[in-house]
Amino acid sequence: MAELNQDSGKGNKGGKVRAKKAGGKVDLTAMVDLAFLLITFFMLTTSLNTPQAMDVAMPDKNKMDQNDNLEIADNRSITLLLGSDNKISWYYGQLAKPIYPPTTIDYGKEGIRQVLLRMQKEVPQRAGGKDLIVVIRPSEKSVQRNLVDVLDEMRIVDVKRYMISKINSDEIEVLKSEGLFND
Repeated sequence: MAELNQDSGKGNKGGKVRAKKAGGKVDLTAMVDLAFLLITFFMLTTSLNTPQAMDVAMPDKNKMDQNDNLEIADNRSITLLLGSDNKISWYYGQLAKPIYPPTTIDYGKEGIRQVLLRMQKEVPQRAGGKDLIVVIRPSEKSVQRNLVDVLDEMRIVDVKRYMISKINSDEIEVLKSEGLFND
């Protein structure tokens, strides 16, 4: 049993001897029980933050052929080249004969999001009603945060078809010419 004893405060000062008065006793058992019940209640009812993850369907790496190049219709695809300095270079169609030539933009709602929204409207008109395909190609100078930002934009804009692919040497030259392949 927990209890609180109080001293009368006289000490040994000398003088007359008086009968000691019994100090008041407070039983703390109920308060300790209540504290443990509250701690237990809040521990069991609190939900912890769970990390937010985005599902990306990736092919089985054991079944992939390294020499396979996926052919994509020119009028359906835009390619995003992730460069340094938090910038993106994008083009519409094939790099050799682009429908829209490579252009440098920023991340966010005034940059890549506006391009994706515009292309989602334009591509079905050019491709006979077929939807947009986005090819994301991070360079070795881009950072992981850039790839995460682009994937977030795909979700925000609701792009149904996109893929992450390796960048080739011609596209690295585009990044160098635009000043996006810096250390």
